[in-house]
Amino acid sequence: MISSSVWPLVVLGGVYLAIVTGALAFGRKRRKTRWPFKLEDRLLRGPGEHLRRRIIELDEQFVFEGLGGLALSFLAVAVTLDICLKLLHWTPIHAATSAVLASLLVMAGSAWRIYRLWKRRADHFLGWFGERVVAERLQAATLGGWRIFHDVPFVNNGAAFNIDHVAIGFGGVFVIETKTRRKGNARPGFKDHVVFFDGRDLVWPWGEDNHGLEQAERNAVWLTSWIKGEIGEKVNVAPMLALPGWWVERKPSKESRVCRVVHPNWIPGILAEERPVLSPKQVELIALRLEARCRDVED
Repeated sequence: MISSSVWPLVVLGGVYLAIVTGALAFGRKRRKTRWPFKLEDRLLRGPGEHLRRRIIELDEQFVFEGLGGLALSFLAVAVTLDICLKLLHWTPIHAATSAVLASLLVMAGSAWRIYRLWKRRADHFLGWFGERVVAERLQAATLGGWRIFHDVPFVNNGAAFNIDHVAIGFGGVFVIETKTRRKGNARPGFKDHVVFFDGRDLVWPWGEDNHGLEQAERNAVWLTSWIKGEIGEKVNVAPMLALPGWWVERKPSKESRVCRVVHPNWIPGILAEERPVLSPKQVELIALRLEARCRDVED
């Protein structure tokens, strides 16, 4: 009977998945060798570290979603055939047609989940790449004595968040939020590669918003408070919003918010022009505290 020939495939597929999963778990548990590095050997977080980790997780989900969708498709065929032939007593051709439709329905659901995973991964990759672009531009500032930290992790009221970049030097402390957005869908009269900053909001080719501006300002306030708690001194932190891949133009406005909007290439020059406001001791104390937070990469 048709259903009898399908069930062995389902069983074999399930056994295979169980063996692979069990072998990986057993191998990790029974491994006799140890990780050769100590806790103090952990690396500093790179740009977009939390996004890098999320991309790895999504890649693993791709594999399990694909294998799971395939296994469920076979299972749908077997179960549908059994129900149609043994319980409903349908003809083989009608049972087979129903089984194919059931399998296609399962495949469609799996394909939709895979598509959503792919979309999230694409967004994460875009953000990760944008943070790397800004990090490379910030590297030039280190020649002027600036200390740069990336993807600095914090927890606020139990909610984890990160600050994309922090620059520390005699000229002060700056938080730099990176927002990478795709181009396209420009309105008439707008160029698809230019974003305007009118002092309050961002004017994109497709519309206006303040995406990233308020976040950068909140992060600056948070870091100001955190530094005071760490070293006992108030150091005002200045926010910037970097838009990699976009040409930024300023429009005259009576209003002006704290956050500056910049092209990544401008940042080293902006930092170089800042007059000294911190002592070498203050710079070192703040940098040591931030390094302790950022040195957590061990995989």
